[in-house]
Amino acid sequence: MDSIVILAIDIGASGGKAIAGVLDLKNLKLTIDELYRFPNQMIRVNNHLYWDMLQLWAEVKNSIKAALRKYRGRLASVGIDTWGVDFVLLDDHDELVSLPYAYRDPMTEGLMSEVFSKVPKEVIYSRTGIQFMRINTLYQLYALVKFNSPKLKIAKAMLMIPDLLNYWLSGVKVNEYTNASTTQLLDAKSKRWCLDILEKLNIPTDILQEIVNAGSVLGYLKRDVVEELGEDSRDVNVIAPATHDTASAIAAGPMINEDTGYVSSGTWNLVGVELNEPLINEQAMLSNFTNEGGAFGTITFLRNMQGMWILQEVRRILVDLSGREYSYDELVNLAAEAEEPESFIDVDDSRFLAPINMINEIHGYLKETRQREPGSLGELIRLIITSIALKHRYIFEKATKITGRRLRGINIFGGGSRNSLMNQLTANVMGIPVYAGPEESTSIGNILIQAAGMGIIKSIQELRSIVRDSFNIRVFEPRDEKKYEDLYSIFVTRLNLP
Repeated sequence: MDSIVILAIDIGASGGKAIAGVLDLKNLKLTIDELYRFPNQMIRVNNHLYWDMLQLWAEVKNSIKAALRKYRGRLASVGIDTWGVDFVLLDDHDELVSLPYAYRDPMTEGLMSEVFSKVPKEVIYSRTGIQFMRINTLYQLYALVKFNSPKLKIAKAMLMIPDLLNYWLSGVKVNEYTNASTTQLLDAKSKRWCLDILEKLNIPTDILQEIVNAGSVLGYLKRDVVEELGEDSRDVNVIAPATHDTASAIAAGPMINEDTGYVSSGTWNLVGVELNEPLINEQAMLSNFTNEGGAFGTITFLRNMQGMWILQEVRRILVDLSGREYSYDELVNLAAEAEEPESFIDVDDSRFLAPINMINEIHGYLKETRQREPGSLGELIRLIITSIALKHRYIFEKATKITGRRLRGINIFGGGSRNSLMNQLTANVMGIPVYAGPEESTSIGNILIQAAGMGIIKSIQELRSIVRDSFNIRVFEPRDEKKYEDLYSIFVTRLNLP
């Protein structure tokens, strides 16, 4: 056998895709082939936000069908990754208790302080090492407790979103480590559930499953799935990659090392450095850094910030206002032609988490902070992208101070790495080169971690070597460093960042 075909199904907050990877076993080079795309969105009902898991399940099967049609008899395995923190509950018949809430649902607003009154935040961080965000699974579960939800009372199992889809494919219920680490329920050092913390919050502990590592082989597609997909699917393995999309993406970051930080750029931008073990101390807690699980036993020491979500929402509102659908490239080109902004936003201000109208929220923020409002669409988009780049530097400065590292480069990968203006501005603001790519890092990481599960790849260094040899990486050298040094000082002062 000269090559092997592996299917990655990568599902994000706005859509999913099926990408087949053909791995040349002799030369260890990977080529990828996008087979299928499908939409995903939060659905608002009675002021709650949900994910439509049944539609996602249908699209998972459509994705496998597309791979079977093209690579008949050659498909070796399939693995699913998604965003973190969100979960489903199953009853004693392994049926869905309900559709899962989406992480932007308002039910967790104001609950973090209530949790801290029962379990001090210092205790939670010392155990989990996870960044405090109201979207975390911990606060979602506590909301069900607080509001006396009958859903939690009949629940017999909790699975993260990709765990559920892998269960429906394989019949095996587990919690994969990288996604479990996003919950703020997992001990970062022992990699076991923090049962004592859950008990203090009256969250049932018997719903938690066995934790397995990224690359674990769950088994073949189960019989009813094979009957639906056809006999060609009978020998297809289900392998849990790094089911947290960020962990799969970071694994495929070809330039990451002790001297090179990363930005995994998508709906969220995940900004940080890779460690071999958790870094949990007061400074990390106060700076709100997270120690999420990575592939091959690594720790993704990072901080979440709002990324392409803000542009996605601006683009959506523009359709509503004008009926015209701007492409991302059109928006970036308009921004590139605009002057450097005199005004900025803190992209992580809570008002930008789930607004009805993102453009109105940006203008409202600028009015409240007494900054000039943009006079054109190009100026608005330039303001957003520049603010994102400046926030990159702010977080990297915190990370390097905590870790004692000096960075000599930044690897930006994921869908946001297409944004050449953001890449260049980040290089300018940081004063060091930015390496952009690969764009499909999440799917690439997913595919190669599945290959590791089959024993083909032995280490993360080998995995990244394959990525470097297989994909083009663009380099953005810094420009006008003094100008952007001054701009950064204005940004931090004007927004009163700590």
